[in-house]
Amino acid sequence: MLPGLLAVTFDAHDPARLARFWAGMLGREVVDDGRAVLLPGDDTQLGLRFAPSRAAKTGLNRMHLHLTSDDPADQQHRVETALKLGAAHLDVGQRPEEKHVVLADPEGNEFCVIPPGNNFLAGCGLLGEVACDGTRAVGLFWSEALGWPLVWDQDEETAIQSPHGGTKVAWGGPPVAPKETRNRQRFELTPAAGEQRAEVERLLALGATRVEGGSDGAVMLADPDGNEFRVRGS
Repeated sequence: MLPGLLAVTFDAHDPARLARFWAGMLGREVVDDGRAVLLPGDDTQLGLRFAPSRAAKTGLNRMHLHLTSDDPADQQHRVETALKLGAAHLDVGQRPEEKHVVLADPEGNEFCVIPPGNNFLAGCGLLGEVACDGTRAVGLFWSEALGWPLVWDQDEETAIQSPHGGTKVAWGGPPVAPKETRNRQRFELTPAAGEQRAEVERLLALGATRVEGGSDGAVMLADPDGNEFRVRGS
């Protein structure tokens, strides 16, 4: 059985505060499972998970979130809401003519508020996209790993989406910046009960590599681009 993609996990100095920020942005409830703080998703919207970490943020993350908007006023409202909750404007080299707004959450994680009329994200919901740096090979890996079909495969860029629709996960193709430290954001998979070992072996056969185990029974792997991800235990 293919695993569920539970969440995008954020390493956070203050998981509760960061969870409250994103709950305010996405209109979700915060759940504390004793080891991390969750904003549960559903069949069409990815969940977010915030885990305690003392690691400092260095450079740009390899993934960032894209939030959609319904009209210009809605985009402005989302930006103003983010700023009130503790976000800040961020310059990552975007051009003046580009209409998306680049922000950083209270711990410096980059995200964008996308203007209305974006055809690629039409119908994807508020959390429209997880945009990642990555090669075509890693997009194909995740398509097979999750059983999510490719919805874009052109010029080394790829994107996948759950068969139920909703949030897309996209990779921008080369060049990919060298990886120097563990990613502060990563995917977390939930295999069916009792299937963790078989799921890990399946992912290794698809091209993942083993990184380390976890004190909570999770297994840490890395995808073909070296991005860490966790496979939860029962």
